[in-house]
Amino acid sequence: MAFVDDPILAIRGDSVGAAENYPNGELKKIRAWSNANKIRFNEKKPKIMLVSRRKRKEPKVLKVYLNNKLLEQVNTMKYLGIIIDHKCKFKEYITYVAQRCTKLMYNLSRPVKLT
Repeated sequence: MAFVDDPILAIRGDSVGAAENYPNGELKKIRAWSNANKIRFNEKKPKIMLVSRRKRKEPKVLKVYLNNKLLEQVNTMKYLGIIIDHKCKFKEYITYVAQRCTKLMYNLSRPVKLT
């Protein structure tokens, strides 16, 4: 048994409905391929996110399924160490990196006594 590590499926659609229908079809193909090759996906890990800067009047809830289980929709997602938000503004990622840099500078300055 093998696990696929961190794949990403990016879909573009003119509407939320199109952005919902296409990945469901593609995930069925991926599931058939994975079953044929005896590869399993961790069903708890995959998430979906609608990325758009447009203000939509239609519902923003996506119903995408993997192995007949509804995937959780999130507003932010961490992928390969980068935090991506649903508007591609990267504010959370910048805050995260700034906090890590602050901690790193503090830890590096601790052994050095500044007078």
